[in-house]
Amino acid sequence: MTPKAFENAITVAYALGGSTNLLLHILALAREAGLADEVGMDVFNRVGSHVPLLGNLSPHGPWHMHNLDTIGGVPVVMKELLSHGLLHGDCLTVTGRTVEENLRDVPSLEEVNQLPEQQQKTGPVLFGLDAPLAPAGRHLTVLSGNLAEDSAVLKLSGKDIPRFEGPALCFDDEDDAFHAIVSGRVAEALAASDSGRLVMVIRYEGPKGSPGMPEMLSPGAALIGAGFGSEVALVTDGRYSGASHGVMVGHVTPEAAMGGAIAFVLDGDVVSIDGAQGRLDVAVSEEELQARREAFESGAQLPLRKSQQATGLLKKYHDQVRSAHYGAVTH
Repeated sequence: MTPKAFENAITVAYALGGSTNLLLHILALAREAGLADEVGMDVFNRVGSHVPLLGNLSPHGPWHMHNLDTIGGVPVVMKELLSHGLLHGDCLTVTGRTVEENLRDVPSLEEVNQLPEQQQKTGPVLFGLDAPLAPAGRHLTVLSGNLAEDSAVLKLSGKDIPRFEGPALCFDDEDDAFHAIVSGRVAEALAASDSGRLVMVIRYEGPKGSPGMPEMLSPGAALIGAGFGSEVALVTDGRYSGASHGVMVGHVTPEAAMGGAIAFVLDGDVVSIDGAQGRLDVAVSEEELQARREAFESGAQLPLRKSQQATGLLKKYHDQVRSAHYGAVTH
């Protein structure tokens, strides 16, 4: 379990279009391995920005992991990456051999492309690095800005959305956001937006705020079902499911329950998501954000959160859990 081994894991996950949960798991595993200083949020952009999207897999493609298995599985992906210098082949593995030694007898993608499973009208299960499904930088991008002073995660999964901007519509609960979509409230807000875009902000769903950092699958799926996948972005301190697609920004840190700026966004504030520049910002001055923070901290505007009502084991978790920026670990 070395820094290079973690970089290999990140590379494979980016190539296959892996879930945003990758970041939480990698950060937590690195901490368990004593590598928290070497494997932090910065490593994802440093490594992932060089990895094109190869896996033509759901939700951004028509195929599934079992289809990848029929053409040789993850080792075929790794061999393609290794042949283009994107994997550390000298990493020792649990077999007692290196990555390069393990992949020596694995068929190449050129050989795999002759299989019937790769000759489909819907496109191959696995694209090659010479002609990828999407170029590097079009999957997961770590953002920062005045709305995410530590970090946030933008999920593109092959889409080209260099910048998204729109007025905020804020919710302090996932269920409230879901009902706003199905009731037509979001459609009304979108129709009233001068830009024809809207940013739904769902907060108090981070590790400490929920407590537990649930995935925002219901609102995301409802937006796609309503046909708003390209007009309405979701920004949250919660997680996303691997099945989520659209314009999604999750893992916003510091989270609302820890006094992050996401707690102080108001309806109508203009939120900008800039994947090309790696930014997540709200068009509010630092002075105004500080004034809102002081008003909230006074208790006058702070609603009773779910996390404040936690008891027993959830209370212990709430008190000990760290930010998603560090893998949402409890030590």
